[in-house]
Amino acid sequence: MTDQAGLVLARAETTEPRRPGRRQRYGLGSWLLPTYTIIALVFLLIPIAYTFVFSFNNSVKSNIVWRGFTLDKWANVCDKAEVCEAFGNSLLIGVVATVCATILGTMIAIALVRYRFRFRSAISLLLFLPMATPEVVLGAGLAAEFLSAGVQKGIVTIIIAHVMFCVSFVVVTVKARVSTLDPALEEAGRDLYGSPNQVFWRITFPLLLPGIIAAALLSFALSFDDFIITNFNSGTTSTFPKYIYISAARGIPLQDLLAAGSDERAVVVLRHVEDLSEGDTAAVLGVAVGTVKSSNARALRKLRAAPALVGVGETV
Repeated sequence: MTDQAGLVLARAETTEPRRPGRRQRYGLGSWLLPTYTIIALVFLLIPIAYTFVFSFNNSVKSNIVWRGFTLDKWANVCDKAEVCEAFGNSLLIGVVATVCATILGTMIAIALVRYRFRFRSAISLLLFLPMATPEVVLGAGLAAEFLSAGVQKGIVTIIIAHVMFCVSFVVVTVKARVSTLDPALEEAGRDLYGSPNQVFWRITFPLLLPGIIAAALLSFALSFDDFIITNFNSGTTSTFPKYIYISAARGIPLQDLLAAGSDERAVVVLRHVEDLSEGDTAAVLGVAVGTVKSSNARALRKLRAAPALVGVGETV
């Protein structure tokens, strides 16, 4: 009797009609966010795609109109040594600045989250200033400091400047990662008689590693792409963004323009051209290649007043 009753109940359950499923509703938010994301990605990637496609354009100076397909620009990248030299300098500066900023920023982020000390809030506020300060102000201030300290501008000053503003981005990125860590995981490691070094390297550091990698990639991108701060603190050192800017502004690279001079005036102008204004720089470059005579008295006075031009200014 019991078996028959169970069989009847089983049949009843199988024959019971299923309730129709709830129909999925498509609201405004279900398609607005994906559409906005796609549009934003396309907008950001269009310049990159344009640059890549037109790198195969058979152009001379202007690269706006398509003139034909060619591989010369990819096959002869290092025909001019200045291009690869500038690119190598940017890679070196970016890697060194990224390593230094990532190490310092990670330690600062852990200290700000895990420890309580005096002026902690003030330090957190000061770390945001390099991100909020305009690059012109930041670059000019660093250049003035280097000048007052008598430091020769070059790769070292560029690395110091890049580390200074990259640390802030590292601290913000890693600090957000440290705040999400579960302290119970580290306590479990200590309960298992792990030393502080073992707990950090086997538990804390692997959990922080995604945030550290993200901060390092962001720092390298900012350092490699920076022009304004680099231009203030580079002296005669050429970086890739600086080389591209000068080539685009002058139509031809600055080194090639100055090389047209037949005497030591071109070298002297290259050494002191950063101290002149844009208008005077153009005039001085013209003097260097013999296209502008002594009509621009202001530019010539600056040249003759330069310390390294004593005895040379009269020949300009």
